[in-house]
Order: sequence, then C-alpha cells, then structure tokens
Amino acid sequence: MRHLGILAHSVPGAALCFREFGEEGMRRLGSHDHPDVSLDCIAMGRSMGAWDSGDYEVIRSILATSVERLARTGADSFVCPDNTAHLALERPGPDLALPGLHIAEVVARHAAGAGHRTVGILGTKWTMEADLYPRVLAAHGLESRIPEPADRAVIQDLTFGELVHGVFSDGTRARFVETIEGLRAAGCDAVALVCTEFPLLVTPDASPLPTLDSTILLARAATSVGIGSEPMPVWRGGRPG
Repeated sequence: MRHLGILAHSVPGAALCFREFGEEGMRRLGSHDHPDVSLDCIAMGRSMGAWDSGDYEVIRSILATSVERLARTGADSFVCPDNTAHLALERPGPDLALPGLHIAEVVARHAAGAGHRTVGILGTKWTMEADLYPRVLAAHGLESRIPEPADRAVIQDLTFGELVHGVFSDGTRARFVETIEGLRAAGCDAVALVCTEFPLLVTPDASPLPTLDSTILLARAATSVGIGSEPMPVWRGGRPG
C-alpha cells in the first residue's frame, strides 16, 4: 500500500479528510486497517494576509513547504482538502515535491459519472469567483453556476467568521440552504460543497440539492490510490494538463 500525505490549510476540513480516509480504508480493507497517512499543517493565519492581497505566489510557497515536509515523512502522494488553496497550487512554479490529486478534477469526474448536468459552486468568495471549477467542470461536459454577489459576500463572512473556527449554527445553516435554493432556481441539479468546512454544516438531508462533498470525494479517491486500485497521480502543481 502507498503512503498518503494530507496537506492541511484549515483544521476542521483537514480533520474531516483524515477521518474519512481512515474510515474508507477500514470499509475496504477490514477493521483497523488503512493505508499509512501523514498530515502537515502550517497555520492558515500565516497565509491570510496574502489571501487578502491576492499574493498567490506567497501562498504557493507556504503550501509547497508542507508538501516537502510530507515527502520527508515517506509519503508517496498528497491531497489538499482545501479548494481555495488550489488557486495558489495552480500558479506557475517549481514542481511540488510530491504528485497529488487535484480536488476539482475529483469532483468533476464524480459529477459527470453521476449524471449531473449543471453544478452549483458553493465555496469561499475566491473559489466561487475564480475560473477553477467552471473550467474543470466544463472539461467534463458540465455547466456551472455561482450564487448572486450578495450571497457570495455573506457566505465569505460566515466562513471566516464562524466555520473555520469550528462554529456551526442553525442560523448559518439556514442561510446556506437559502443560497442553495437560489442555485436550484438557477437551474442547478447538484451543488458542489467546495470549502472543506461546508459539509460539516450542510448535510445531504439539509440540502435542497444533491451535494457533492469535495472533502469526502477526495478522501475516497485518495484511498483508491493508497490501496493501489487507482494509479498514482501525476499532477505536481500548475493547471492540470
């Protein structure tokens, strides 16, 4: 079996990815068994100034340091369960120290395989307004929609004011559900929860649309790589070719 490295950027989402990877391993390999896994986390606070200023090169350098440290643990490949971090990981630069699964590619492949046609994108403001998901979804024959500007601003405030701190309230859940209702009215037949904390808030039974949980999908794809049922990834940063 192969050794997975998890590149953490925010704590709640990375913890969810770690847990799901272990549980999926046990479902597929038997009780108490899963591929080896290491996790590295440089506090997100060290990147927030660069996020606010749009300096993705600085963020890429910080994330690359985590990948280097994961390589030193013996990891064979890595995943980053933070969707927004992929905006920085896609920037031009030296190859990352390990090959990794690209989270948007994992989500898009699953959405296409499930027969969805139009996917709503619900993430941080940076992710929702970037071409990352529209571009990757389109490459798999899918259309996409994002929430209205006012909804995007509210989602951003709630994400960084509450969710990344582990605060998940009924009022915030209701506001997210309202935004998903708007995506359904815009013609979406599924919603991609592409911020690692969102699945902790909006469960499938609470959502008016089928959910594509990027964290869970990534962890399960990583398990397939880890047990050898899927080939090793080849992406080492930059836009996937």
